[in-house]
Amino acid sequence: MDNSTSEKHSQEHKNPWTTLKSEKIYDSPWVSLTKHDVLNPNGNPGTYSVVHFKNLAIGILPLDKNYNTWIVGQYRYPINQYTWEIPEGGGRHDVQPLISAKRELLEETGITANKWTKIQEMHLSNSASDEFCILYVAQDLSFGESEPEDDEQLEVRKIHFNDLYKMVESGEITDSLTVTIVLKAKLFMLEGKI
Repeated sequence: MDNSTSEKHSQEHKNPWTTLKSEKIYDSPWVSLTKHDVLNPNGNPGTYSVVHFKNLAIGILPLDKNYNTWIVGQYRYPINQYTWEIPEGGGRHDVQPLISAKRELLEETGITANKWTKIQEMHLSNSASDEFCILYVAQDLSFGESEPEDDEQLEVRKIHFNDLYKMVESGEITDSLTVTIVLKAKLFMLEGKI
Protein backbone atom coordinates (compact mmCIF):
# COMPACT_ATOMS: atom_id res chain seq x y z
CA MET A 1 0.00 0.00 0.00
CA ASP A 2 1.55 3.34 -1.00
CA ASN A 3 1.50 6.43 1.25
CA SER A 4 -1.37 8.16 -0.60
CA THR A 5 -3.55 5.05 -0.29
CA SER A 6 -2.61 4.70 3.39
CA GLU A 7 -3.45 8.37 4.08
CA LYS A 8 -6.78 8.07 2.27
CA HIS A 9 -7.60 4.92 4.29
CA SER A 10 -6.77 6.77 7.55
CA GLN A 11 -8.98 9.73 6.57
CA GLU A 12 -11.88 7.47 5.63
CA HIS A 13 -11.66 5.60 8.93
CA LYS A 14 -10.82 8.30 11.47
CA ASN A 15 -12.11 7.89 15.01
CA PRO A 16 -15.73 9.13 15.19
CA TRP A 17 -15.73 9.05 19.02
CA THR A 18 -14.89 12.10 21.15
CA THR A 19 -13.41 11.44 24.58
CA LEU A 20 -14.47 14.09 27.10
CA LYS A 21 -12.95 12.65 30.26
CA SER A 22 -11.18 9.42 31.29
CA GLU A 23 -10.88 7.91 34.76
CA LYS A 24 -9.00 4.76 35.73
CA ILE A 25 -11.33 2.94 38.11
CA TYR A 26 -9.43 -0.31 38.65
CA ASP A 27 -5.80 -1.35 38.38
CA SER A 28 -4.04 -4.68 39.01
CA PRO A 29 -0.73 -6.18 37.83
CA TRP A 30 -2.62 -7.77 34.90
CA VAL A 31 -5.42 -5.42 33.85
CA SER A 32 -6.78 -1.94 34.34
CA LEU A 33 -10.29 -0.62 33.74
CA THR A 34 -10.83 2.92 32.47
CA LYS A 35 -14.20 4.65 32.26
CA HIS A 36 -14.44 7.17 29.43
CA ASP A 37 -17.12 9.85 29.18
CA VAL A 38 -17.65 10.18 25.43
CA LEU A 39 -19.67 11.60 22.62
CA ASN A 40 -20.64 8.68 20.40
CA PRO A 41 -20.39 8.82 16.59
CA ASN A 42 -23.82 10.51 16.47
CA GLY A 43 -22.69 13.19 18.94
CA ASN A 44 -24.71 11.84 21.88
CA PRO A 45 -23.13 11.60 25.36
CA GLY A 46 -22.32 8.19 26.77
CA THR A 47 -19.89 6.05 28.72
CA TYR A 48 -17.38 3.57 27.32
CA SER A 49 -15.43 1.36 29.67
CA VAL A 50 -12.27 -0.30 28.36
CA VAL A 51 -10.25 -3.12 29.89
CA HIS A 52 -6.52 -2.68 29.24
CA PHE A 53 -4.42 -5.85 29.32
CA LYS A 54 -0.87 -5.35 30.52
CA ASN A 55 0.42 -8.45 28.74
CA LEU A 56 0.11 -10.03 25.31
CA ALA A 57 -1.87 -13.25 25.07
CA ILE A 58 0.36 -16.02 23.73
CA GLY A 59 -0.75 -19.45 22.48
CA ILE A 60 1.24 -22.40 21.18
CA LEU A 61 0.27 -25.52 19.23
CA PRO A 62 3.09 -28.06 19.65
CA LEU A 63 3.19 -30.61 16.83
CA ASP A 64 5.48 -33.62 16.54
CA LYS A 65 6.39 -35.29 13.22
CA ASN A 66 3.34 -37.59 13.53
CA TYR A 67 0.98 -34.63 14.16
CA ASN A 68 0.50 -35.40 17.82
CA THR A 69 -0.04 -32.39 20.04
CA TRP A 70 -0.30 -31.60 23.74
CA ILE A 71 -3.21 -29.80 25.36
CA VAL A 72 -3.58 -28.45 28.86
CA GLY A 73 -6.56 -28.95 31.17
CA GLN A 74 -7.27 -26.46 33.91
CA TYR A 75 -10.09 -24.88 35.84
CA ARG A 76 -10.85 -21.39 34.53
CA TYR A 77 -12.17 -19.21 37.34
CA PRO A 78 -13.96 -16.54 35.20
CA ILE A 79 -16.21 -19.08 33.47
CA ASN A 80 -16.44 -21.53 36.40
CA GLN A 81 -15.45 -24.45 34.15
CA TYR A 82 -12.69 -26.96 33.54
CA THR A 83 -11.36 -26.52 30.01
CA TRP A 84 -8.95 -28.15 27.58
CA GLU A 85 -6.82 -25.74 25.58
CA ILE A 86 -3.45 -25.27 23.94
CA PRO A 87 -0.55 -24.12 26.14
CA GLU A 88 -1.15 -20.40 26.58
CA GLY A 89 -0.40 -17.49 28.84
CA GLY A 90 0.83 -13.93 29.03
CA GLY A 91 3.88 -12.23 27.61
CA ARG A 92 5.22 -8.87 28.70
CA HIS A 93 5.13 -6.14 26.05
CA ASP A 94 8.83 -5.38 26.56
CA VAL A 95 9.81 -9.01 25.79
CA GLN A 96 9.85 -10.49 22.28
CA PRO A 97 6.65 -12.57 21.90
CA LEU A 98 8.57 -15.65 20.74
CA ILE A 99 10.62 -15.63 23.96
CA SER A 100 7.36 -15.58 25.93
CA ALA A 101 5.94 -18.40 23.77
CA LYS A 102 9.00 -20.57 24.45
CA ARG A 103 8.69 -19.90 28.19
CA GLU A 104 4.96 -20.72 28.26
CA LEU A 105 5.39 -23.98 26.34
CA LEU A 106 8.19 -25.10 28.68
CA GLU A 107 6.34 -24.05 31.85
CA GLU A 108 3.08 -25.77 30.99
CA THR A 109 4.28 -28.91 29.17
CA GLY A 110 8.05 -29.32 29.58
CA ILE A 111 8.37 -29.12 25.78
CA THR A 112 10.98 -27.13 23.87
CA ALA A 113 10.97 -26.66 20.10
CA ASN A 114 13.54 -25.85 17.43
CA LYS A 115 11.06 -24.67 14.78
CA TRP A 116 8.54 -21.90 15.38
CA THR A 117 5.92 -20.53 12.97
CA LYS A 118 3.81 -17.49 13.81
CA ILE A 119 0.39 -18.49 12.54
CA GLN A 120 -2.00 -15.72 13.67
CA GLU A 121 -2.29 -12.33 15.38
CA MET A 122 -5.68 -11.17 16.65
CA HIS A 123 -7.62 -8.98 19.06
CA LEU A 124 -9.59 -11.11 21.50
CA SER A 125 -12.51 -8.86 22.45
CA ASN A 126 -12.11 -5.52 20.71
CA SER A 127 -15.50 -4.18 21.77
CA ALA A 128 -14.44 -4.08 25.41
CA SER A 129 -10.68 -4.63 25.68
CA ASP A 130 -7.37 -4.05 23.92
CA GLU A 131 -6.12 -7.61 24.54
CA PHE A 132 -3.89 -8.72 21.65
CA CYS A 133 -2.86 -12.29 20.93
CA ILE A 134 -0.09 -14.00 18.98
CA LEU A 135 -0.31 -17.71 18.11
CA TYR A 136 2.56 -20.03 17.16
CA VAL A 137 3.00 -23.59 15.92
CA ALA A 138 6.01 -25.26 17.56
CA GLN A 139 7.74 -28.20 15.82
CA ASP A 140 10.93 -30.29 16.12
CA LEU A 141 10.13 -30.97 19.76
CA SER A 142 12.16 -32.08 22.78
CA PHE A 143 10.66 -33.16 26.08
CA GLY A 144 11.47 -32.41 29.70
CA GLU A 145 9.66 -31.57 32.94
CA SER A 146 6.93 -28.93 33.11
CA GLU A 147 7.34 -25.96 35.46
CA PRO A 148 3.84 -24.58 36.14
CA GLU A 149 3.41 -21.33 38.05
CA ASP A 150 2.22 -21.59 41.65
CA ASP A 151 -1.35 -20.50 40.74
CA GLU A 152 -1.67 -23.18 38.04
CA GLN A 153 -2.99 -26.70 38.56
CA LEU A 154 -2.55 -28.25 35.15
CA GLU A 155 -3.15 -31.60 33.47
CA VAL A 156 -1.28 -32.22 30.20
CA ARG A 157 -2.66 -34.64 27.61
CA LYS A 158 -1.07 -35.90 24.38
CA ILE A 159 -3.57 -36.29 21.54
CA HIS A 160 -3.44 -36.46 17.76
CA PHE A 161 -4.16 -33.19 15.97
CA ASN A 162 -7.15 -34.78 14.17
CA ASP A 163 -8.74 -35.57 17.55
CA LEU A 164 -8.15 -32.01 18.73
CA TYR A 165 -9.71 -30.76 15.49
CA LYS A 166 -12.80 -32.91 16.19
CA MET A 167 -13.03 -31.44 19.72
CA VAL A 168 -13.04 -27.94 18.23
CA GLU A 169 -15.44 -28.89 15.44
CA SER A 170 -17.92 -30.42 17.89
CA GLY A 171 -17.83 -27.40 20.22
CA GLU A 172 -16.28 -29.37 23.08
CA ILE A 173 -13.45 -26.82 23.10
CA THR A 174 -14.54 -23.18 23.27
CA ASP A 175 -11.28 -21.42 24.23
CA SER A 176 -10.79 -18.77 21.53
CA LEU A 177 -7.02 -19.23 21.18
CA THR A 178 -7.40 -22.97 20.77
CA VAL A 179 -10.27 -22.73 18.30
CA THR A 180 -8.41 -20.18 16.18
CA ILE A 181 -5.06 -21.96 16.06
CA VAL A 182 -6.59 -25.36 15.34
CA LEU A 183 -8.65 -24.05 12.43
CA LYS A 184 -5.73 -22.01 11.07
CA ALA A 185 -3.32 -24.94 11.46
CA LYS A 186 -5.76 -27.16 9.58
CA LEU A 187 -5.71 -24.67 6.68
CA PHE A 188 -1.91 -24.55 6.78
CA MET A 189 -1.81 -28.36 6.69
CA LEU A 190 -4.16 -28.50 3.71
CA GLU A 191 -1.94 -25.96 1.93
CA GLY A 192 1.25 -27.89 2.82
CA LYS A 193 2.66 -25.05 4.93
CA ILE A 194 3.13 -27.18 8.08
